[in-house]
Amino acid sequence: MDLISSSCAYCGVGCGLVFNSKTLKPSKNHPSNLGLACKKGLLQHKVNKNRLLKPLFRESIDEEFKEISYKEAIEKVAAKLKVTEPKKMGFYLSGQLLNEDYYIANKLAKGFLGCSNVDTNSRTCMSSAVVAYKKVLGSDYVPITMEDVLGSDLFVIAGGNIASNHIVFFNRIKKAKKMGLKLIVIDPRETKTAKLADLYIPIAPGGDTYFFLAVAKSFYDENLIDFDFLKSSCNFDEAFFDKLKKIDIGENLKKAGVAKDNLDSFINFWKESQDITGGWTMGLNQSSEGVEKNISFINLFTLTGKIFKPKNGPLSLTGQPNAMGGREVGGLATTLAVHLDYSEENIKKVADFWKSDNISKREGLTADEMIKKGGLKFLLVAHTDPVYHLPNRFESEKKFEKIDFVVELNAFSGSETSKFAHLILPVAPFGEKTGTQTNLDRVITLIKSFKEKKVKQDYEVLCDIAKELGFDGFDFNSSTEIFDEYKEMTRLSDMNIYQTSYKELEVSPFRWGRNLTKALTKNSKINLIWSEPKNRSLKTDSKYPYILLTSRVENHWHSMTKTAQVIDDDIEYVEISKKNMQKLSLKEGDFVLVKSEFGEAKLKVCEALIRDDAINIPMHFRGINYLTNGILDPQSKEPDYNHTPVSIEKYS
Repeated sequence: MDLISSSCAYCGVGCGLVFNSKTLKPSKNHPSNLGLACKKGLLQHKVNKNRLLKPLFRESIDEEFKEISYKEAIEKVAAKLKVTEPKKMGFYLSGQLLNEDYYIANKLAKGFLGCSNVDTNSRTCMSSAVVAYKKVLGSDYVPITMEDVLGSDLFVIAGGNIASNHIVFFNRIKKAKKMGLKLIVIDPRETKTAKLADLYIPIAPGGDTYFFLAVAKSFYDENLIDFDFLKSSCNFDEAFFDKLKKIDIGENLKKAGVAKDNLDSFINFWKESQDITGGWTMGLNQSSEGVEKNISFINLFTLTGKIFKPKNGPLSLTGQPNAMGGREVGGLATTLAVHLDYSEENIKKVADFWKSDNISKREGLTADEMIKKGGLKFLLVAHTDPVYHLPNRFESEKKFEKIDFVVELNAFSGSETSKFAHLILPVAPFGEKTGTQTNLDRVITLIKSFKEKKVKQDYEVLCDIAKELGFDGFDFNSSTEIFDEYKEMTRLSDMNIYQTSYKELEVSPFRWGRNLTKALTKNSKINLIWSEPKNRSLKTDSKYPYILLTSRVENHWHSMTKTAQVIDDDIEYVEISKKNMQKLSLKEGDFVLVKSEFGEAKLKVCEALIRDDAINIPMHFRGINYLTNGILDPQSKEPDYNHTPVSIEKYS
């Protein structure tokens, strides 16, 4: 049997894989992994239990599901959509979808149903980075690649544990360190990534923007700011520097929980490095001031001219395999299609391209808003589990109970959302579907099926719904045809995806954006934006003295419907510092109640290298969001997952 090319369905690194009739192996030629892979990635082909193979329906969530025919299922969806006004519809998509599936979902909802309430679970992990990039660079565009990082002199990771979240990239970083790369890690937890660092800074939860401002003021004091670069390549005014001059470094470090010698070491590393890159994940993004944190970090590169140059710049590390692709097709509620924002001009462009006179005219409700504030009558959820992953779960469940008709598209049974679904439609999982996905640094990979397809792929189901509704423009016979239409649509935007094709992707992946060497603002200059702490998050007090952090573990993925079939690593524990273990008279293996004002959870204790003012629980624990608060960043609408005050008491 010939080798069949594919790409991993887990993290944003987007490792190339090949299947040889029995096993998955890493591709030696794919630019993202060059022959490396992680444990869970190489076991994906063995995930075959709990498959959904027949449509399931019930009139009420109090009833048991019954099997119905596929034709009946499509008719029921179409019938409900016909009697539901667009503002009462919702489409909740996922970074697990391929570009072709995403494109059809977006086209159907925004283009023909006139429904703007189309969002993705990427809202809960990447939207703060999206908003920051758009404000600073003019577009949701990552200006560097993993190769730039590996070739740089210094890599600064803020609020990210790539050893668990981007394993193959971490292993490539380890090799690059042997060649001279220096690493700084800023994190409240001394993670495996932090242990590799040349400088580890144990920052307080929520202290990021305070620290970045202290760094920026130090740059100013030590004449490290590249004013020639700012004048030639940036939009800024003197008010920025008037504010910067007033920053009290000592006060900011105190609020950040960072020692002065750590700041001094940081500045020295920066001074001694020619090429500097930065990366971040949820530690910056999942915050009530995630946009401010992102901008203040990106500003460090702008101020010193370390951006839009080879081996220099900020790289947001996308969590999911196709979170980037979903953003590109227009899968966020705040964009219309292919990176086009809502404007009269763009609405006309999209209407003409899709040949539809029913285009949605304004931004829709984002993920959490859709559920909590939308008053929806219809909700379609594709390959994700919002009941599990949205914050303040008790409130989420109350709102789900009120939605008239919830449709779940999934490959596996057992999601928390299925408890609130009226119709479950089986769709093809990894290994049975064909299409493309875009990794964290804009590499598009063609994925081929290597198993017998037992049910339809998402785009086929969505096209069947569209045709049942009587819409033209959905008569696609293959994912190739969809990609051909989608890539032509990118001619309307700043993406050059139109330059590739399935035929070319058969030979090698394609990285779009190589032609973009300047900011995508109106005058092609970077916006230097003042950003300061807003302190929107809840504060600790005597009742709830610790901040809850959430994290991903190395061998599991999200709610573990797939990885738990092949890996049994424990995730139901809470990490507590040694000092707090002693203070609370706890030992490894004891059980505690972790309580917030929103709920509680019983978990096993694990001693860890973590700040005394914080605890950490793996986000795979399905009860995690009974604890979390419902505050959103007002700009990105990303949840404040990492800033909920909690208490700990020994369980007896």
